[in-house]
Amino acid sequence: MPSLLAPLDAVFAHLAELADDPLIGYRRLVIFVSWLRTAFEVYVMQRQSRTYDIPAPPAELDGHLSPETFTKAQAYGRNKMSYALLKTVYGQMVNYLLIRQLAYARLWAATAGLMRRCGLGEEWVTVHSLLWATALTLTSALPGLAWSYYFNFVLEARHGFNKSTPALWVSDQLKSWALAAAIGLPFLAGFLKVIEYAGDSFVPWLMLFMVVIQLTLQIVYPTFIQPLFNKFTPVADGEIRERVTALSARLGFPLKHLYVIDGSKRSSHSNAYFYGLPWSKQIVIYDTLIDKSTPGEVEAVLAHELGHWYFSHPTKLLLVAQAHVFVTLLAFSVFIHNRALFAAFGFDPALTSPGHNGSAQPIVIGFILYQLVFDPLDTFVQFGLNYLTRKFEYEADRFAVEQKQKPDLAAALIKLQVDNLASPHSDWLYSMYNHSHPTLPERLCAMEAADRRVRKAGKAE
Repeated sequence: MPSLLAPLDAVFAHLAELADDPLIGYRRLVIFVSWLRTAFEVYVMQRQSRTYDIPAPPAELDGHLSPETFTKAQAYGRNKMSYALLKTVYGQMVNYLLIRQLAYARLWAATAGLMRRCGLGEEWVTVHSLLWATALTLTSALPGLAWSYYFNFVLEARHGFNKSTPALWVSDQLKSWALAAAIGLPFLAGFLKVIEYAGDSFVPWLMLFMVVIQLTLQIVYPTFIQPLFNKFTPVADGEIRERVTALSARLGFPLKHLYVIDGSKRSSHSNAYFYGLPWSKQIVIYDTLIDKSTPGEVEAVLAHELGHWYFSHPTKLLLVAQAHVFVTLLAFSVFIHNRALFAAFGFDPALTSPGHNGSAQPIVIGFILYQLVFDPLDTFVQFGLNYLTRKFEYEADRFAVEQKQKPDLAAALIKLQVDNLASPHSDWLYSMYNHSHPTLPERLCAMEAADRRVRKAGKAE
């Protein structure tokens, strides 16, 4: 197909030529950069670990955390950090061994042998690609089950948060895997077919395909998928429904349904969110939030959530995500035929060309290897995304303050901090890298400043 990015074709062709150099040593580069990122993450976690030795809460929370609650929160944070550190190092060790032992190429050969035994030849490239991707996923997912089980039934249970049962956990795992196969495999097949159809001009067509899929999932997930895991019940008539309905009407929020979700079935953590089409929205409140909060506090939390809607934060984040995907695909177009990359990981370089042994190019190999090379660079993207989402959280808090919700929102956030045993202290670098939300002390200070501006503006009027 003719390229929609024709003016850049020569530039990309030159970059592809420069990148296809055996001297680069892609496998060594991936190993080095992945260990470098792991070292950075361990360093950041160790910085945060030191905050769990601080003997008193920050000044902003003084009087809100009892000594007993503060001690529990510090212990919970310390346990979670030890778990995260060990899991990070373990994950990197597995990743290192997979790369070092050329496991990606070995799995490709093994799945090719399985296909031959099933009577399928090399022309079944898409089927082979899906089988290989499934094998890779299982290779990484199966060891992760032990970590998930320990987190829920040991760590979370130790601190009183786990409400799940082993049977429910197993059921969740099976449902998740079934959904991943039912959605992920057709998506991957479509992804590969778009590239096969469009050729080297695949970027804009693949972007269109992915946008359609993402918009569809935004509708399908809360409507059909999440109810497989949780029960949605209309919020009963009463003060909470009246407050939320009045708030929505006052702000022009197109509320169609107001649900409570049985989050307590698995955890005692709380949350609330909205979803839906621009003209028809649903609000979902966790039963744990309703049980632990006053009606005014629930309204304040939802005023914050509706602030995200008012400022179009979900749409802005979607656009940022699409820009990131676009850049990712542009960079992939440089590596899609990179023989040096394939050879570095043990693959036949001839697989980078269409028509190898009478079959189409196995594009999935190039994409997975490309991700191995560039995934560590997402460390910098993560800093940028966290900065943006933290900015949005401040804006949503300010919006709630402008709706005269500051006292109730502050009280609700403090309750959530106490009930969730969230870390009272956060290292600034750890927070920038890991937290999509500002810390509670930061939010309380910003809300206080916003409240002063609102009162000042009211007096001026």
